[in-house]
Amino acid sequence: MAHRFHQTLLREYDMRGVVGRTLDAADAYALGRSFGTIVKRAGGSRLAVGYDGRLSSAMLEEALVRGLQESGTDVIRIGLGPTPMLYYAEAVLDVSGGIQVTGSHNPADHNGFKLVLQHRPFFGEDIRQLGVLAAAGDWTSGSGKVETVAIMDRYAARLVQDFDGAAWRIGWDAGNGAAGPVMDKLVKLLPGEHHVLFTQIDGNFPHHHPDPTVEENLADLRELVLSKKLDFGLAFDGDGDRIGAVDGKGRVIWGDQLLGIFADVVLRDRPGAAIIADVKASQALFDLVRASGGTPIMWKTGHSLIKSKMKETGSPLGGEMTGHIFFADDYYGFDDGLYAAVRLIRALTRLGKSVTDLRTAMPELASTPEIRIAAPEGRPFAVVKDVRDRLRASGTMFDETDGVRVTTADGWWLLRASNTQDLLVVRAEGRDGAVLDRLLAEVDRQLSLSGISRKD
Repeated sequence: MAHRFHQTLLREYDMRGVVGRTLDAADAYALGRSFGTIVKRAGGSRLAVGYDGRLSSAMLEEALVRGLQESGTDVIRIGLGPTPMLYYAEAVLDVSGGIQVTGSHNPADHNGFKLVLQHRPFFGEDIRQLGVLAAAGDWTSGSGKVETVAIMDRYAARLVQDFDGAAWRIGWDAGNGAAGPVMDKLVKLLPGEHHVLFTQIDGNFPHHHPDPTVEENLADLRELVLSKKLDFGLAFDGDGDRIGAVDGKGRVIWGDQLLGIFADVVLRDRPGAAIIADVKASQALFDLVRASGGTPIMWKTGHSLIKSKMKETGSPLGGEMTGHIFFADDYYGFDDGLYAAVRLIRALTRLGKSVTDLRTAMPELASTPEIRIAAPEGRPFAVVKDVRDRLRASGTMFDETDGVRVTTADGWWLLRASNTQDLLVVRAEGRDGAVLDRLLAEVDRQLSLSGISRKD
């Protein structure tokens, strides 16, 4: 029985759709049949499956498991929890791969799947192959067994393995996302004083959307830190693979700034190591890595793409401006917001400074957050191509690792297409506000030439 996925469901580094419109139980079943087929034909036999707290996730997980079973694949269900708990299960259990049902930080009516095969991210051409198998109905058949394994306590214990950090007064905000129950366990394993917000999983996200890259979503955490005079605060996205932070003064510390803190520590133990960051990261980060004796590598945005580049280069650390942080020094190389939180606490002891001290010492550049601009379906990549062609025709030098990043003597701007939604992503950074205004004016000019307005 062949199945055609909606054309927008198969993304570059995972699968994402709108439930009831481009994604339903039949898609989850077909994914199970297709991914199970790939695993069986590669000689594998068992997969781990988890799901996040979205309202549709349990339904999709059930259909996914049925599809995997009918492909002849055995399934270990680890249940409701954050994506890195699934990654951890895939790393330590006797399985050939894993699937997490998750919509990550996307709107509440979205959902999707993140896939791992043989401890490696499954993305790009691999995901397109799922569509080929499903469209042809080219599936193995069988009757796989299902087993339920409770792994949350083991995962929480692993997060604090080798912990060597001091006690701090910390605020934590799970945003009603899937990280909540693990967070409740984690804070009991750590020294210090901990105040937690919104750890009850609720797919309606009643307090704020769980996306720490949007500053307004950090308002509750900032209020908690300031009202209780805490040392710093930590926030997580809907599936717990990304981290956000505010210092004791309520100032945001973005993902690339956190990566700079981690790079300082990691490079003390691994001088000369490659540190990988995505194209949205600040120039200050790349400069810091170089000044600390490391080798900075700018790479494409996307958790699967960063993880793969780290394996290729032997990098012990990578990250994105959006708060995906990947440790491969004494961890597994996958993005884990809760582990990054523990590593931040440990880093403070190693550096002998508070989060507020570290934030104060960072260069004060004028920059935008990640600006997301809606574009008609299928248009984001075409707009980026238009801009790239115009820049090339005008003789402007630019980096095209992922979209276009134009660097000037006093700043830079980036335009890229999102791989998870029909959005254009803009980011810019300048030496001061006047430079930033000039850079954004150029972005607006380029977008206007392609019929897009940043201000709509």
